[in-house]
Order: sequence, then C-alpha cells, then structure tokens
Amino acid sequence: MGSIQNQTVLITGASSGIGAACARAFAQTGARLILAARRLDRLQSLVTELNHLTAIDSHVLQLDVSDRAQVESTIRALPEEWSSVDILVNNAGLSRGLDPLQTGEIEDWEEMIDTNLKGLLYVTRALLPGMVERDRGHVINIGSIAGHEAYARGNVYCATKAAVRSLSRGIKMDVFGTAIRVSCVDPGLVETEFSQVRFRGDTPRAEKVYAGTTPLTPEDIAEIVVFCATRPPHVNISEVLVVCTDQAAATMVYRRNEA
Repeated sequence: MGSIQNQTVLITGASSGIGAACARAFAQTGARLILAARRLDRLQSLVTELNHLTAIDSHVLQLDVSDRAQVESTIRALPEEWSSVDILVNNAGLSRGLDPLQTGEIEDWEEMIDTNLKGLLYVTRALLPGMVERDRGHVINIGSIAGHEAYARGNVYCATKAAVRSLSRGIKMDVFGTAIRVSCVDPGLVETEFSQVRFRGDTPRAEKVYAGTTPLTPEDIAEIVVFCATRPPHVNISEVLVVCTDQAAATMVYRRNEA
C-alpha cells in the first residue's frame, strides 16, 4: 500500500453520497482535501465532521462543474499551497428522469451532459496540465454500470457514463509516457441521493429503487477509490466494475419481497 499522506486530493460532488464518503476515507489516509460542490453549507458541515474525527488540512470550493468559466477561474484562483493537485476524483454527476428518448425533456439531457461529461472534462482540463508538468498525478473518474450496458429509458444517462468510461481510456493514452495514473470506478446500485435527484424529490418512487435488496453503500465505493489511489506507483487500476451481490446486470436486481 502506497502512502498518500500530505498529497492533495480534489473531490468534486463532495457534499453528499460517494463524494462525501471519499472525503471521509481520504481523510483517514492523512491526505490534504479540496472539497468541491455547489452546496457550500454541506461542505462546511462535512469539514466540521472530519475535524472531529481526525486532524485534516482542507480547503472548500463552492463549484458548479458544469460552468466552464467558473471551473477555470476557481481552479486558477486556488492558493499556491493548494494549486498542485495530486489526485482528482471526478465524482460530480446526476441522472434526471426515466423517459424514452422520444418524450424526454431536453433540459434534462443538457443537465446530465453538462455535469456528467462536460463537467468532468472542464475540471480535468484545468488540472491535468499541472500533473503532466510535475510528471505525477492520478485521475479517478466515477462512472457507472450504465457505462457498460444501456438500459431501457436510461438513454442519455447511459450515454454520458459510456463517455466517461471511454474518456478514462483516452486520457490514459494522452498521458502515455508520464507517471500519471487514470482509473475509472463503475458502481452498480448504490443507495445515495441519486434516485431522489433522478425523480426530483419523489421519495416513494426513489425508495422503490432500493426496496427488498441490499445495495452498495457510498463507503463501499470510497474504499475502492482509496484502494486505487494507494497502489504502488507502478500499478494502475484502470477500471473497476462493482455491483452488490443482489445485482447481476444494470436492471437485474434480486428483491426478496418479490421472490
């Protein structure tokens, strides 16, 4: 296990779910944390929580990754002591709706593309040149099982996650000959705010997604992300597809109350 103590880790979408779990997991390694998300109050609460658990060095960014100008100006304005990011966790992402393409809301498509795909590109583009210049770094992208197989009514969301998977491979080719590592961690069913966001706060509908089964937790994914980051420098975990034991495919989930 390689030490990442005092390395600087930037996590997008850090205010909840997998992003917040990654912050907690990286804090235990002694890494320095840059926590980025739109909800500043949640980030500040997370930092308070982490400070009660362990002494961490942290910096908070209120950031909407889908806003290119904001990403560029925010990264450019990082204080000098925070400007050399060693590990980037591109976690910010969302899904909207479950409509067939022919009745889908174009605004929903744009929100998913702008966040899941363009947001990942904007942040990576802002930080990767520094990694190349220093000849070290690690880009860890949070993908999805949806990037491996499309499912009914998942059209645009699946397309964005397939793009994340393809981009991860492409970035590794682009940094070929450097010591930079690139990983893509692709979860299946994880119980987070994901379904609440997808169904715009329809709690009963969101709860049905996880009913009768034992899904992954954000902590399960965070553990894998930290595992990728703490391999010896010559080891690159390129891709990890992780599902809960009850899941065999994107939409094939065993539910005990339906057996």
